[in-house]
Amino acid sequence: MQLGMIGLGRMGGNMVQRLVAGGHEVHAYDRSPAAVEAAVGGGARGARDLRDLVAGLRTPRVVWVMVPAGQPTQDTLDELAGLMQTGDVLIDGGNSNFNDTLRRAEALRQRGLELVDAGTSGGIWGREIGYCLMVGGSERAFGLCEPAFRTLAPEDGYARVGPTGAGHFVKMVHNGIEYGLLQAYGEGYEILHAAKQFGLDLGRISALWNRGSVVRSWINELAERAFARDAELSDIRGFVEDSGEGRWTVETAVQMDVPAPVITLSLLMRIRSRQQDTFAGKVVAALRREFGGHATRKA
Repeated sequence: MQLGMIGLGRMGGNMVQRLVAGGHEVHAYDRSPAAVEAAVGGGARGARDLRDLVAGLRTPRVVWVMVPAGQPTQDTLDELAGLMQTGDVLIDGGNSNFNDTLRRAEALRQRGLELVDAGTSGGIWGREIGYCLMVGGSERAFGLCEPAFRTLAPEDGYARVGPTGAGHFVKMVHNGIEYGLLQAYGEGYEILHAAKQFGLDLGRISALWNRGSVVRSWINELAERAFARDAELSDIRGFVEDSGEGRWTVETAVQMDVPAPVITLSLLMRIRSRQQDTFAGKVVAALRREFGGHATRKA
């Protein structure tokens, strides 16, 4: 099929390569001319700007937006809405809040355009092994886009999970689960690392757990790779960012009266990781000293 791709970063650029290899005609645009040149070198057709990209596509057009969530996505969709025609389809493959997706879809619908939300998981490995695509949208829009989904995903790795908004909702919860999984592995390996009396080899243990254990997983395979390079992870600071989806998962769970303690605590631990020291910790230490005479450590 023919489609446009806007945003040629780590995800978008790799997706273009996979689409081109699958025989699709991809018109690519990014604010970085170097990124566009790289896409053209890989077989895509470069565009000078959004107007040029839209003009090069046949109707009904399909344009995939792969830019950061929030205002960059909003600005891109707004500009495209003024360039496209009734029946055209826009795909938001970023980590947008599903509430924003519902609002944007209604605004685009009033202009005769359809919005498909494609929650995309696969990271830097997606180009090689495929992307898991959680898609929301109408049956008609999904059908127009399906050839691209089929190429991007591994076998059985894409699905229409519901109407517009459902894709980003499912991806939000997916990322919330990811928070909990990563935190559990992190805590487990920290306990092993702290057991100095046994001289444990984390690389060997992670490899062992990937052979028949109930905790084996792709995530643990990545842990095995990381420990094989540096068992102490000496070049990494324990500072963990979040894309926002863990926060949205927790907020949504609260709104729905669904308890989600593991995901909630894993989110709070990410926030804690960004602090060298905490005032709360200082208060607790000081109070323990005051009521129990417990020793404190100098800052």
